[in-house]
Amino acid sequence: MKITGIDALQNKLRKNATLDDVKHVVKSNGAQLTTRIQKYAVFRGHYEGKKFVKPTGFTKRSVILSLSRNNLEATTGPTSDYGGYLEVGTRFMGAQPFVKPAFDIQKKIFLNDLKELTK
Repeated sequence: MKITGIDALQNKLRKNATLDDVKHVVKSNGAQLTTRIQKYAVFRGHYEGKKFVKPTGFTKRSVILSLSRNNLEATTGPTSDYGGYLEVGTRFMGAQPFVKPAFDIQKKIFLNDLKELTK
């Protein structure tokens, strides 16, 4: 597998943007993604036997942003043990996606921000 165009992108970034600009884009997009995930983390609740149990909001509160590699890498998502089950569902429960829709929207914004740095 060969990826082409990386050298051209790096050269363009060196000419037009500083590393601080890239760090700012990563940090701001990571924060926006965290907010977007929390906005989409609205769940319906579930039944335990015949009793309906309201959602507690724990998964929404567990979404945190972590910056690493000198603020060049942003990681965000739910830290609850069952966040993955909510995202993809189980055989007993339908999926209630909240990370992927937020990521799909933010991905486009992030790529546009990086393109702006190269202009």
